[in-house]
Amino acid sequence: MERLSGLDASFLYLETSTQLLHVCGLVVIDPSTMPNGYSFEALKTELATRVRLMPGFRRKIQDSKFNLDHPVWVDDPDFDVDRHCHRVAVPAPGGAAELSELCGHIASQPLDRARPLWEMWVIEGLDDGRIAVMSKMHHAGVDGVTGANMMSQLCSIEPDAAPPDPSVAPNKHSGSANTVEMAISGMLGFASRPFKIAAMVPKTVPLVPDWITRARRGQSMPAPFTAPRVSFNGTITGHRNVAYVQLDLNTVKDVKNAFGVKVNDVVLTLVAGALRAYLEDRGELPENSLVAMVPVSVHAKSDRPGTNKVSGMFSQLHTDIDDPAERLRSIADANAVSKVHNEALGATLLQDWAQFAGPATFGAAMRVYAKLRLAERHPVIHNLVVSNVPGPPMPLYFLGGRVTAMYPLGPVFHGAGLTITVMSLEDQLNVGLIACTELVPNLWSLADAFPEALEELVKAAAEHNAEETVAD
Repeated sequence: MERLSGLDASFLYLETSTQLLHVCGLVVIDPSTMPNGYSFEALKTELATRVRLMPGFRRKIQDSKFNLDHPVWVDDPDFDVDRHCHRVAVPAPGGAAELSELCGHIASQPLDRARPLWEMWVIEGLDDGRIAVMSKMHHAGVDGVTGANMMSQLCSIEPDAAPPDPSVAPNKHSGSANTVEMAISGMLGFASRPFKIAAMVPKTVPLVPDWITRARRGQSMPAPFTAPRVSFNGTITGHRNVAYVQLDLNTVKDVKNAFGVKVNDVVLTLVAGALRAYLEDRGELPENSLVAMVPVSVHAKSDRPGTNKVSGMFSQLHTDIDDPAERLRSIADANAVSKVHNEALGATLLQDWAQFAGPATFGAAMRVYAKLRLAERHPVIHNLVVSNVPGPPMPLYFLGGRVTAMYPLGPVFHGAGLTITVMSLEDQLNVGLIACTELVPNLWSLADAFPEALEELVKAAAEHNAEETVAD
């Protein structure tokens, strides 16, 4: 029995029929590298062998009405890979449009909480002969880092890598938690909350005046509720659409080197450039800059229990700046300020306060929030979520098939119906976009703007290098 942390459990409490809090990923593989050729049964057998060694794929949620604390993880005694690995064919002609439509439908379906919180859909019938795998994992069990690590354990750097030895499988824990033990430990945890809150308040209260002081000095990240409203900042439905695009990572690094910034700065500038083009086409580009919420991993800094170890950083995208070079420099400067400010808030602030989350309070509040469409009544907290996950620089093979693309797809939230996640793999930058269909009906137009945004930066980098050469 392992109790969920407050932050992990919050993703269960805040989930509704429209705000689905699972993390998706679309992996495209070349089956020609599989040593014995592709077959669904062989792939599923290999998957079953590997997940046997990975407890994260076999644990499920258990709770009790006598439990006053967060739920617990237990091993599923009836675990069956057939309940999690499914086979489907993309409709003809099997192109990107058909694949993304099918992935959007899969992303729109909730996970069964009576079973381990993950699914994999093997998608056949693509027009180029490749195979796609759409994965879903609940955010209660993974964050960006742990999700990528779990997927990497299903991969290898050789197509014919030896299968794992089943004899080294970890010992199986009890298939159910003792109700009395859960209740007693939960009661003790609940009883200690007032003392923990009393200890947290003195640490947190000074952060507000410090934020104000930093803002006056121009040394703070954007404050929440200061973002301009655009069309994807509203109440979301349960419908999802998906789009994706690949960019050349070496080209991104050339831009980075030309301006002396970081890859993440270039990534956010690409997002800003694509959003500018998308909003200009719709006639709704705001005068003020869009604000992105950027998850920040604190795995290396946090000693708190739980799977999700993240903090959140607000970043100015400077979509109000037309010149791409100036926009990149401004984003780089803003990111440096936001990073220092975020570190000053503390790596565990979000995790510590989330410990006091309660299912009744959070769940009821979120249902009322959605029903009254409150996301459209108060100032926008942030416009969208943008996440950048570093991936492996070498080729990967997913259960024997060469991975040609890996698009991460995070959840979307009431008030911020668009999430853009970027992951590097080998020499490619994979950009995954997911949105509420009603708020972003033509998501592909946004995805198609990314190559143009990169071309703008390449041109700006060339002009910058030419100016540097003349100066020398």
